[in-house]
Amino acid sequence: MTLFNFFINNPDTVFRLILEHLQLTGSAILTAIIIGVPLGIALTRNKHLANIMLAVTSVFQTIPSIAFFGLLIPFLGIGKRTAILVLFLYALLPIVKNTYTGIKEVSPFMIDAGRGMGMTNMQILRMVELPQSLSVIMAGVRIATVINIGTTTIAAYIGAGGLGELIFTGIQMYRNEMILAGALPAALLAILADQVLGYVELMLTPKGLRKKR
Repeated sequence: MTLFNFFINNPDTVFRLILEHLQLTGSAILTAIIIGVPLGIALTRNKHLANIMLAVTSVFQTIPSIAFFGLLIPFLGIGKRTAILVLFLYALLPIVKNTYTGIKEVSPFMIDAGRGMGMTNMQILRMVELPQSLSVIMAGVRIATVINIGTTTIAAYIGAGGLGELIFTGIQMYRNEMILAGALPAALLAILADQVLGYVELMLTPKGLRKKR
């Protein structure tokens, strides 16, 4: 009942923090998609560069998020800009790697068939490679989104806002209802985002391929 009362008594605060949380996560994920998908496609054309880039992006995943925030503060200061950059770097690896893997796993016979029909490289990419690899690419986007929603809670530690404000304040004040008021909406957002992206994947998948999934 204490948690319920907290939501009833502070609806504006919770709603504002949810919007901030979505803004941080959405900005980072959207940027990672815009950069990561074309980069993943480009890497399939250059194996040597792919090994280097995948290794570099993997390094970002090994750095603890709280340390990553701390490392960038001297250069970018505290606030949303630093948080979005860190979240973007965390989202980049699964999107780039899954795009690269998805494209590479497309059957060479299908690509050869496309060339035999007179398709250009761009047409093969648009009409053969991307439709066939969409599920793998979207899996990377979904993983990156769910991870980022959780990581965004830490962004409150550097003054970026989001549901982490309730969690950190609750820890400092020994108020479990505040901790849960931040943690539960974050968990629900992760579940909801995964479901919405799954629906987006279904809508983007050509009807002829949906039966195979």
